[in-house]
Amino acid sequence: MIESYLRANKMFVDYNEPQIERTYSSYLELDLSSVEPCISGPKRPHDRVTLKEMKADWHSCLDNKVGFKGFAIPKEKQEKVVKFTYNGTPAELRHGDVVIAAITSCTNTSNPNVMLGAGLVAKKACELGLEVKPWVKTSLAPGSGVVTKYLKKSGLDKYLDQQGFQLVGYGCTTCIGNSGDLHESVSSAITENDLVASAVLSGNRNFEGRVHPLTRANYLASPPLVVAYALAGTVDIDFETEPIGTGKDGKKVYFRDIWPSTEEIAEVVHSAVLPDMFRQTYEAITKGNPMWNQLPVPTGTLYTWDPTSTYIHDPPYFKDMTMTPPGPHGVKDAYCLLNLGDSITTDHISPAGNIQKDSPAAKYLMERGVDRKDFNSYGSRRGNDEIMARGTFANIRLVNKLLNGEVGPKTIHIPTGEKLSVYDAAIRYKSAGQDTIVLAGAEYGSGSSRDWAAKGPMLQGVKAVISKSFERIHRSNLVGMGIIPLCFKSGEDAESLGLTGHERYSIDLPNDIAQLKPGQDITVTTDTGKSFTCVARFDTQVELEYFNHGGILPYVIRQLISNQK
Repeated sequence: MIESYLRANKMFVDYNEPQIERTYSSYLELDLSSVEPCISGPKRPHDRVTLKEMKADWHSCLDNKVGFKGFAIPKEKQEKVVKFTYNGTPAELRHGDVVIAAITSCTNTSNPNVMLGAGLVAKKACELGLEVKPWVKTSLAPGSGVVTKYLKKSGLDKYLDQQGFQLVGYGCTTCIGNSGDLHESVSSAITENDLVASAVLSGNRNFEGRVHPLTRANYLASPPLVVAYALAGTVDIDFETEPIGTGKDGKKVYFRDIWPSTEEIAEVVHSAVLPDMFRQTYEAITKGNPMWNQLPVPTGTLYTWDPTSTYIHDPPYFKDMTMTPPGPHGVKDAYCLLNLGDSITTDHISPAGNIQKDSPAAKYLMERGVDRKDFNSYGSRRGNDEIMARGTFANIRLVNKLLNGEVGPKTIHIPTGEKLSVYDAAIRYKSAGQDTIVLAGAEYGSGSSRDWAAKGPMLQGVKAVISKSFERIHRSNLVGMGIIPLCFKSGEDAESLGLTGHERYSIDLPNDIAQLKPGQDITVTTDTGKSFTCVARFDTQVELEYFNHGGILPYVIRQLISNQK
């Protein structure tokens, strides 16, 4: 069947048959001479920087106003040197110094060429006498046990170990915020001196606040480049002209001295990556982990909720649900919970990393006897809606225009003028029966596809998000949780319409879902007399049906019950 399909679509090539020239509907051309080594950062994966431009780009980032490519560090403070003591040894930190270097991500650690390339970089560095500074938090978290096998087979694992890249496990680590704390002396040096410290990792995403709360600059790089930057100890370097460090006998060592050739990598791959490694690793994968298999499994038709668990909690999604759909809800005199800018990611909305000690989620855990060292991460506690609701909009890099650009997970409770955590303000509105909305710029919900970035706002009582544009999957998730996604008309946004977020908003929707169409224009009015038109981003009839039911979860439950009658 597959061959028939491929032949019918002229995609099947049989080299025993005469070849015909194929034509395509579109062509992409790539000038191979334009391909250059690069990294991405400091705050978004798509902000690509070539290695040769990295030093200049870094200094521009220090100069630029706070934004995706800016930290607004005054000129007179950019060369600041912070002296501190690390385990009794004098040490120094500057803006751009690397404090986290992680070979991580299930994606980028699955490529034997780059993993063995990283091992060769470490080997050459060891042979030349270079060492990663001890205060750089290094780690190796491959996506598969096969990686460990071929690193050991090649003998390169010992060089990675020597440079601090020891195996920490298989799974989501630094790239999702699970690197753990930095050394106390390093943390103090960064926070007390407002340093822009850096992380370099081979992960997929580097959105603000995701990797570590103390690394404002986070760069994505290949595993070999992660090792190179760890050795250099800074991103403020031109690898083409500046030495990475000083090796044996005081000789300066450059990037070109430790970078392996294509032939060197191919030779190691050929000798160390064996088919049996994959077979042996994966043939027993369905049998599970022995420790997992030994866990006691309760029996019964229904799950037995443990009211004391801080990991799994009975969620309120079906509370007071009836068989009759509630119908479309409008919004009446809603307060603005947040007024946000462009490129608000799902990491801003629902962070997955560590739980800050002064956050609402931390307070919840401490009230239940959980020690700070056992907080774990938001990602590990996604089974507890109480924690995840408290973690919504808890990103420490969130910038809320209601607070005049102040950075942090805070907002103004407009009726009282109090500055509160976003969660506390949201629950105060919700308890008073007051609707809330969120104002945003372009690309709202970009980044990881994360359902909690829609569940969390729903639990906080958010009824609508009004933005310039939405990321495709996140828009769909908002609809799935019964939140109205509205887009400003082309050329308009909150600023151009003179909206500050201090207004109260009403969104008029028809009472009958049949009167609401995909992409329909909707009028939004404010208590200040402003009125503007938005596009309702219910893109399909099915999405309107979900909205009519109050979200996809109640829709599915009602369908299941109806089908059993």
